[in-house]
Amino acid sequence: MFVSVVMITYNHSRYIKQAVESILSQKTNFEFELIISNDKSTDDTDAVIKEILADNPNAHKVKYTNHETNLGMMPNTVSALNKAAGKYVALCEGDDYWCDDTKLQIQTDFLEANPDFSICFHNVYLLNEGELKEDNRKKKIPEVTTIKELAKNNYIHTPSVVYRNNLFGALPEYFSSAPIGDYFLHMLNAKHGKIKYIDQLMAVYRIHNTSYWSSKKDAEQRIIIIKFLEKLKTYFDSDIQKIIHRQIEKIQSKDMSFFKKKIYKIKRFFYR
Repeated sequence: MFVSVVMITYNHSRYIKQAVESILSQKTNFEFELIISNDKSTDDTDAVIKEILADNPNAHKVKYTNHETNLGMMPNTVSALNKAAGKYVALCEGDDYWCDDTKLQIQTDFLEANPDFSICFHNVYLLNEGELKEDNRKKKIPEVTTIKELAKNNYIHTPSVVYRNNLFGALPEYFSSAPIGDYFLHMLNAKHGKIKYIDQLMAVYRIHNTSYWSSKKDAEQRIIIIKFLEKLKTYFDSDIQKIIHRQIEKIQSKDMSFFKKKIYKIKRFFYR
């Protein structure tokens, strides 16, 4: 068995060492590769990665690309995903890291033993301004879910996921310009099997104002999400489209006046 770990990075010089080393320290009974795709960072990310590769005994597992031109977040993601040759794919962006050296073994063991599952993920720590805390919202997630639950909202943190590779053909054309890549990818994979949640803390998701998403204001985030979901739903059948549409309505209601919200809730009651 062979597993691919995909890491995109841009201006992560402060975090990339911890991210890379957390993956290269994984203890597995199978071979894995780490694909690092640096989108022409303007800081010292490239130098830090090269220093790691010069010193780390597992550097031979790394396939490193430092793009000559800045591709943009999603084209960089596509470039990295297309290099993944493993039976399974794990994700970890350059500002996050794993905190359990058996994570990859645990998740691939589950997928190997349960062919009716396409995705396996787990709980994470949230690291915000030096404060590390468990994402307690994950406690409410059932152990087994399907695309119908995922279509309601994205409950999978990027550094927690391992999925079966090559479940569908080429990535949709829109993927390269989509503002949100992980949810898009999870939804495409969820068409082909169930989703397993492991209630273990095995990764850290870092929240900081310099990240693409955290730098956006709430209202701006909602506009981006709504446009994205409108496009996303076209890739799924009518049942899933209806669920995604209800997610859109829920997001839109956040910007409604008090009376519009009341009317919206009444309509939802009678037409649900």
